[in-house]
Amino acid sequence: MYEVTFWPILAAGVASVVLGFLWYHPRIFGTAWMRHANVSPEAAERGKKRMPLTVVVALLASMLIAYVMNHFGIAWGVFDVIGAVELAFWTWVGFAAPVLLGAVLWEQKKFAYFAINAGFWLVAFILMAVILVL
Repeated sequence: MYEVTFWPILAAGVASVVLGFLWYHPRIFGTAWMRHANVSPEAAERGKKRMPLTVVVALLASMLIAYVMNHFGIAWGVFDVIGAVELAFWTWVGFAAPVLLGAVLWEQKKFAYFAINAGFWLVAFILMAVILVL
């Protein structure tokens, strides 16, 4: 990570969105996530109507994460894949995981709900950081 440039940030954002489609697919964690999030099949169907907007917002949010992560990587001197994985892990531990834990602490969600979402963000952070360093 030597400089902040658009194309790696876009690639990292797209990779995160694609990972989300896979991670939350019904055959992977989607069915369990829907159960723990109390999302009915009818609500999921209604949500499909907003999918284009949802994907755009998710892409922009992931690109923002990649942009900030890129700045951290430059500041911390991350120049290789090992450093990128360390950066991703520590930013996840320090920023994402504690925020996501709030669903268990304050919204009475089960730990499995936290594990599905936190696991996604850990993998997404690692994927994005590695893309940024390549």
